[in-house]
Amino acid sequence: MTKKINLFANLKSDFASGLVVFLVALPLCLGIAMASGAPLFSGIIAGVIGGIVVGYLSTSHISVAGPAAGLTAIVLTAISDLGAFDVFLLAVFIAGLLQLILGFVKAGSISNYFPTNVIEGMLAGIGIIIVMKQLPHAFGYDNDFEGDLSFLQSDGTNTFSSLLGVFDHIQLGSIVVTSISLIILISWDKLPFLKKIKLIPGALVAVVLGVVLNELFITSGSSLAIAKEHLVSLPVPTSLDEFKSIIVTPNFSSILNPQVWIVAMTIAIVASIETLLSIEAADRMDVQRRYTNTNIELKAQGVGNVISSLLGGLPLTSVIVRSSANASSGAKSKMSAMIHGLLLLISVLVVPFILNKIPLATLAAILILVGYKLAKPATFKHFWEKGKYQFIPFIATLLAVVFMDLLKGVALGIIISIIFVLRGNLKRAYSFKKEEYEDGDIIHIDLAQEVSFLNKAAIKSTLNDIPENSKVIINAQDTVYIAHDILDLIREFKETRAIDENIKVKLKGFKKAYDLDNSPETANHVSFEHYYDVAKRVIVKKEVVKENFDN
Repeated sequence: MTKKINLFANLKSDFASGLVVFLVALPLCLGIAMASGAPLFSGIIAGVIGGIVVGYLSTSHISVAGPAAGLTAIVLTAISDLGAFDVFLLAVFIAGLLQLILGFVKAGSISNYFPTNVIEGMLAGIGIIIVMKQLPHAFGYDNDFEGDLSFLQSDGTNTFSSLLGVFDHIQLGSIVVTSISLIILISWDKLPFLKKIKLIPGALVAVVLGVVLNELFITSGSSLAIAKEHLVSLPVPTSLDEFKSIIVTPNFSSILNPQVWIVAMTIAIVASIETLLSIEAADRMDVQRRYTNTNIELKAQGVGNVISSLLGGLPLTSVIVRSSANASSGAKSKMSAMIHGLLLLISVLVVPFILNKIPLATLAAILILVGYKLAKPATFKHFWEKGKYQFIPFIATLLAVVFMDLLKGVALGIIISIIFVLRGNLKRAYSFKKEEYEDGDIIHIDLAQEVSFLNKAAIKSTLNDIPENSKVIINAQDTVYIAHDILDLIREFKETRAIDENIKVKLKGFKKAYDLDNSPETANHVSFEHYYDVAKRVIVKKEVVKENFDN
């Protein structure tokens, strides 16, 4: 039974965090659309649907959905291959239906198998990417796409080349705005005299001050004035007909095109995986440690993608950048995600010309702080102190996310984690102890609680190394499960090699269900069934004696 939630219970904090997410999401929606080769307005539509529709249907309190940077390459290629944006929208529509099916078959449960260190590595990697991507904007160099979070950028350059290019394109006005914005953001919740106005988010103050400063630079004719190309760029429809022309609908006449279905399945799978990863990360960022029903989340994302496609929007997923901004801004419930969606809708309908005055440098300052919180040094220290089995998958995931992409990074981290688990499992399958005596060795092999086929290689190697004329005690007293492969291995050793090499084998604690010869003292091949039959006869005899005594 799902607990009913009062969405208006924390309206003050949720509105403040929703406002911050709105400021972060606005340029990302436009940038992702630009990087995807889609109409700019399609990114805004996806942001609105992700906030209002998915936000309402989702059970996550922190996660925020919208157009995803991880899908930009897929979208860019798909639009080119399909030849038209309306045909691509049909693929998004089908992808949404496929996500609904995934939700109903409970595919969301796979998120439970994402290791914590991999999720944290992914978050830290994304934090580093955000900082590296926003540093050029902080200095007034806005050459790369806002939504492109990959190391290799779509224009053929990479993140490092953008950072090096900063020195040739420094804009002092942007540096001034970034510096003041960072000072406000860092000190807003720390200075005592600001506590009275704490309800006003520091991000809003930074944005307003950034706009005011730049307007002063422009009106005074200062060289610090930030040019139009370094400001937010939002489409401004001047008439109702122009607004209607922005809305594109799916071309259902292409429903039989096999390429459409291939694109749809690709989007459904990738978007679902990114959503599950983001949800897992968002739940970890929730200070109240609430958990999201991932199957409901897939259904919510499916509905969102269906509606987004019908209105001409990009495919959407749960997005870590927005979610982390939401969490760090003090969101209490999913109302903040819905408020961010409403603000996006209001902004494009009512005040797009005002939003187009916001310097990208101010938004860069907000995102740099978000990135730092995701990749703060304390996280690295935490996993370092936990040992190499925790730290190596963490750092491998981080580096792969930074230099490749999110899915490859997570896949690498999970593979490394599985290798470590298998190695640990091999070591924990049994304990080995050898005692030396004058007449030979006594070797103790104590099996673990569960011995699976994964332990076969290690046990086989151990049995193979047992010297001639030894005494071996294989103890299964604490074991509740042994794979048939292991049982066959032990049986073959006992019945063949042990006899040939004069190795005395004692099996201790093996259950009847294991179907192995079980000798309580020595390796004289007396079966468990023999002792079972003897015990049964003893019990019958006692019953007969008791009956005669009673008579």
